[in-house]
Amino acid sequence: MHVTETESSAPTQRDHPPVPSTVSAHAQAMLSMPKQGGDNPYPAPEDTEGWLAQAQAVDAMLRTFVEPGLPPAETYTVEAEKIDGVSNFVIRPADLTAPDAPIFIDIHGGALYLGGGDIAWMGAAAHAVGRNGITWAPDYRMPPLHPFPAALDDLLVLYRAALELAGPHRVVVSGGSAGGNLAAALLVRAKDEGLPMPAALVLLTPEVDLTEAGDTFTTNNGIDNMLGPLMTVNLLYAAGEDLTHPYVSPLFADLEGFPPTFLQSGTRDLFLSNTVRMHRKLRKAGVPTELHVFEAMPHGGFGGSPEDEELRAETRRFEAEHLERAQRADSHPDSRGADDADA
Repeated sequence: MHVTETESSAPTQRDHPPVPSTVSAHAQAMLSMPKQGGDNPYPAPEDTEGWLAQAQAVDAMLRTFVEPGLPPAETYTVEAEKIDGVSNFVIRPADLTAPDAPIFIDIHGGALYLGGGDIAWMGAAAHAVGRNGITWAPDYRMPPLHPFPAALDDLLVLYRAALELAGPHRVVVSGGSAGGNLAAALLVRAKDEGLPMPAALVLLTPEVDLTEAGDTFTTNNGIDNMLGPLMTVNLLYAAGEDLTHPYVSPLFADLEGFPPTFLQSGTRDLFLSNTVRMHRKLRKAGVPTELHVFEAMPHGGFGGSPEDEELRAETRRFEAEHLERAQRADSHPDSRGADDADA
């Protein structure tokens, strides 16, 4: 017999999934937390003030989580700047001395309408201090005031500037969650406009399919205690554009010619299907790709756990390896094919 949600409200194991013993104590504590966000409704699509108020409230809460995890203030500097009118934060490790340092464009997440302002650089700071380069944390425009394609327009301006300053062989593009959507979509659009690809692409639990068609949107809905379906926000962001448009959902793009790509997810992540489908499509396009899936990890990680540190170390390794490959290929073009074959 088919039972709908309204026919039975009895608690199930899905409401309180067991915490596995196979992850760190920090991760177990995080998995014991109730689901974040609850069932708070989104404003009506036309309620601009309601969306702005909700974004302000959620961003204030996000800041209380992000700020305590910032690296020591003496380990980095942050400067706000505008490049051709686009807001951007520049994070420099205190010990950075290289005059030709690479540029890491680290695109913040936040369901495509959250995480702007100072949160954009705060979320990137921990990665930035461990990199041998300069991190750009774009403060791109977002709905409800600036839906698609405003964010991509902003990011393309910054990408062009990074290419001009550092050259493609010294640029890495990365993003998590909604930032992963924008990072991948940025390169789809850059490729369409004839721009060179960066040295590497890093996608952490990326929201690459806004249609939410993947298997884990069903199997991990309620298991992921950090994220629920986002269709209402996806439609707000798309502003009437087809959700399968390659610039909206880059999973549906032609990915041939993409740079080496690092993908990460977790077994409880609502976006696990997004990630593995993107991995398979990149592989079919002949793109050197790494897929890292972490035990019991929900969307966005465990928040400072040993598993998160392991992930950070993996991304730094990947970025450094492919920056070295790209710079070697730029200096010795004949080595490019051999490097790709080894990837």
